[in-house]
Formats: sequence, structure tokens, C-alpha cells
Amino acid sequence: MVVTLRIDTKDHDVERGWAGEQLVAAAQHGDREAIAAVVYGAHPHVRRFAQHLCASDSDAEDATQEALIILYRKIGTLRATTALASWMFRIVRNECLRRARRLLDTASGIESAGLDVVGSAEDEVLRRLEADELAQAISALPEVQRRVLIMRDVLGYPGRATADALGLSTAAMKSQLHRARTAVREGLGHHR
Repeated sequence: MVVTLRIDTKDHDVERGWAGEQLVAAAQHGDREAIAAVVYGAHPHVRRFAQHLCASDSDAEDATQEALIILYRKIGTLRATTALASWMFRIVRNECLRRARRLLDTASGIESAGLDVVGSAEDEVLRRLEADELAQAISALPEVQRRVLIMRDVLGYPGRATADALGLSTAAMKSQLHRARTAVREGLGHHR
């Protein structure tokens, strides 16, 4: 879903960047032009953050759009006009984690397909906690390592295809994958 906003700049000096306090305050009070200007200015920052945090470009684009929609609809709930950047980053982070969890849930659903075993509620809670920890460990990886890990281990892409998609040699891709797996193992080991 793509959100397109028309911005009339006659009353607001708009440039791509975080909006000033006055513009945010006007947006919080329902000024539609101010809201559009705030969304327009936030877009490149939100997108850049999503690209660093999400597993894939499509997830980053979707997370960016979702965050901008939330900003557009709920700017009035923002408590402090100076907290816009941190609020948006938190929304993007949560959206990227939600998408990573969905990938992990899909992967574990495929693994358990065909099994008629019904786990206890406790088992389900533990499984979800483990998925949350895994998603957080993956999101903490540097961008290249995160993308290699997700493409290879979650999505199951072949090594050559992963290397080509990321513009890496096969050896560099394998090295990044090894580093990512080690970092995730260590990250999960600290929680146990």
C-alpha cells in the first residue's frame, strides 16, 4: 500500500527533514497541511531506519508505509512535540520485529505441519518468548549479516543467489553468514 500525500507549502515551509516543534504542534491539533508536511519530512528518515532494521527491502518499504500511516492517523496522540523521531523509530522497530516474528512463525508452522500434537499453553508461551528473543537477536545484527542470515536460514535462498542479491562474493557471504549465526547464538546464550 502506497500513501501519496499532496503538500501545499503556501503556509508551511516544507523540506525533507524532521519537522520543527511548531509544525508538529499544528499537526497535533489537526492542521491537515501540517500533518502532510510532517509525514513528508519524516519519510526519508523513517525509510532509512527501516532499511537498517528490517530483513528485506520489501519489509522495509512496508514498515515505512505502516509507520507513516500511523503517524498520519495518530499524530494527535504524540505526547511531546520533540519526541517525533523517537516515536517514529519505535513504530518502525516494532513493525520490523512483527514482520520477523511472522516469518519465524511461518517457518515453525511449516516444520510442524502434519503434526497433530497440541502443546500446552505454557509451551506456546515459551515458544513465543523464544521467537521474540530470536527476532531481537536477528534485528541487532549489522545490516549485511541480518540480510544474509534471513535470506539463507529463514527464506532458504541458495548461497550463490544470496551472494548475488547482496552484491557479495560467495566467500564474503559465507563469512557474513558465519558471523551472523555466531552472534545470534551468543545473543541467545546470554538470555539463558
